[in-house]
Amino acid sequence: MKIHLPVRKTILNRRTYEAPAEGRSDKLARYFGVRSEELLLTNGGDDALRVFFDTFVEPGSGILICEPTFPMYRYYAEIYDARISILRYGSEMEFPLEGVIAALRKKPRVLFIANPNNPTGTLLQEQELRRILKAGTHTAVVMDEAYAEFSGFSAIPWIQKNPQLFVARTFSKVAGLAALRLGAVIACKESLTMVRRAMPPFPVNLAALVAMEAAVSDQPTMQAYVQTVKRLRAWFAAELVKLNVKTYASAGNFLLANFGPSGPALFQKLEKQGILLRERSKDIGPGFVRITVGTPSEMRRLLKAIIEQWRIPA
Repeated sequence: MKIHLPVRKTILNRRTYEAPAEGRSDKLARYFGVRSEELLLTNGGDDALRVFFDTFVEPGSGILICEPTFPMYRYYAEIYDARISILRYGSEMEFPLEGVIAALRKKPRVLFIANPNNPTGTLLQEQELRRILKAGTHTAVVMDEAYAEFSGFSAIPWIQKNPQLFVARTFSKVAGLAALRLGAVIACKESLTMVRRAMPPFPVNLAALVAMEAAVSDQPTMQAYVQTVKRLRAWFAAELVKLNVKTYASAGNFLLANFGPSGPALFQKLEKQGILLRERSKDIGPGFVRITVGTPSEMRRLLKAIIEQWRIPA
């Protein structure tokens, strides 16, 4: 299978400044199970996404996204004046695989897939990924794995045999380093070399690097947190089903639910109590909300408030 990455001519021709090696990326490379030359640290997960636009996207060139999803893909595409092709998740929040395969024939510069997807929680696995990579021979396929630790699946082991594959990761979720801004791009050495050309030499602050070292040195704590989230996610979904609330299978640290037409009023009542939920009425439909899994006491408080404030339509 012959791969052609659509790298911008500006990136191919520019001279790069190689920053002195600091040695801190080696520890994080071991955490991901890759070599240091297959890892690029970035200033948070958003920066890990922006660099693909700097590397591959010219004004007027095409990118492909599946919505509803993380809004930063569209945000950057609009800023870079890209032509955005959009496919929609299905009524049960299933990934539009056949549509993606067909759209890849038009050779978009980049395909962005959040896996698991935010806000639907949808998870692609080996069979779907294999078909996408087979079809996307002229496209940078970016798997945004911000919530991978909660899903149990990662595309990282696939980078060696698939030079068009890039994995974006963040420590904002499982390690709780959101305010410190630490992300990463993982790909085979040859492909990542092109991406490095679009990066500033010193993108990550020292505080984030120190916090990262502490996080990867305490994996039992992160693993315990992941298990707690999975347990609470399943419990809370079951409790909502008892209330006749539609929920969707999620592989992230959140849950998508549909409270129907009376949902928006409920969300306003909860907000007055200091309970903030990610309402998704505008991009999915009235009554949809993304609920982040918190601590056991927070989830019990939320369930109690829902039972007290929500009136199920007759």
